[in-house]
Amino acid sequence: MHFAFDARTEELRAKLLAFMDEHVYPAEAVAAEQRAALASPWDTPPVVEDLKAEARRQGLWNLFLPDEEYGAGLTNLQYAPLAEITGRSPHLAPTALNCAAPDTGNMEVLAQFGDEAQKKQWLEPLLAGEIRSAFAMTEPEVASSDATNIETRIRRDGDAYVISGRKWYISGAMNPDCRVFIVMGKTDPDGSDIRRQQSMVLVPRDTPGVHVRRAMRVYGFKDHDHGGHAEVVFDDVRVPAAHLIGEEGGGFAIAQARLGPGRIHHCMRLIGMAERAVELMCRRAVSRHAFGKALAQQGVVQNWIADARVTIEQLRLLVLKTAWLMDTVGNRGAHTEIQAIKIATPRAVVDIIDKAVQAHGAGGVSQDFPLAELWAAARTLRLADGPDEVHQRSLARRELKKYL
Repeated sequence: MHFAFDARTEELRAKLLAFMDEHVYPAEAVAAEQRAALASPWDTPPVVEDLKAEARRQGLWNLFLPDEEYGAGLTNLQYAPLAEITGRSPHLAPTALNCAAPDTGNMEVLAQFGDEAQKKQWLEPLLAGEIRSAFAMTEPEVASSDATNIETRIRRDGDAYVISGRKWYISGAMNPDCRVFIVMGKTDPDGSDIRRQQSMVLVPRDTPGVHVRRAMRVYGFKDHDHGGHAEVVFDDVRVPAAHLIGEEGGGFAIAQARLGPGRIHHCMRLIGMAERAVELMCRRAVSRHAFGKALAQQGVVQNWIADARVTIEQLRLLVLKTAWLMDTVGNRGAHTEIQAIKIATPRAVVDIIDKAVQAHGAGGVSQDFPLAELWAAARTLRLADGPDEVHQRSLARRELKKYL
């Protein structure tokens, strides 16, 4: 594995860094101002549409999709450092580039498993940034960390499927531009293979029986960047059988395929969040004085900064190695590393952001700095895509198998 980025990656990094400096960072305060004046906190501020138009003009669009037919054709290793840059402004940059969750994972599912009609109806407008989408898996009544617990029922009825169930923390569902849900439920709840009981179906948001009950907050924040996290009830929702993605019983496998690249995206964006936090901490440390000297001269603050730099470098190397393995031996061959980055990255980045909050004092928990929202987002990722403990359990089992 070479440590230098290739020419195409370096070219895109330079363009993206300039885009961040010239357009994204100046738009952060504008977006906050505009959002405060909107009728709904999940309406899109006008400046976001301006950013999207500029990103498309510069060719910084759909960078996450490795398929050249639909995206930029980048490998995981090429996209990873770009995802890191967008993580420095996670509420604006990914959306501006049409690289924001949950749409990225949903587009990957449709590109890989959707039929031509599904791609035409849903993938194409998602790729164009004309609509948004949501992924409905997590449920409040069961431990959703074990996906085999999912209770939502998807029942075949002639030439249709009928969906009944209750979901929550459904990312993107509060966004008024959300037009479709990918819903995971059980088509064969009594099947002998618990990993073949689940299927995924496409459910248009305006289908009768789809009820978006409320927005779920994340540590008190409305999490507007993802279009909110909603509680959604599917009350005997009827959709055509042609809305099945892939085959019956294929839902679990599709979910696993969806989560591999997503974890790379999340972890590299987390590293960008950590870099932003360290930058803010250093600026604060050299500009504030306490007990007769600058914070930057206080030993404890120096230790925070040094430890953060070491940790970020370690994490970046691990994530880039994982991306390289996914490109060379596939997701299955990179299974250990995918789990390792999911365990290590959010946990370490939460600690780095927490130290930056501490260095800012009261400002660190205020709306005048991005640190509180960054902390909440990073902490949430210790649950998203599976809690740490699930990955630790699986990783330990793989290690122990070597000795059995």
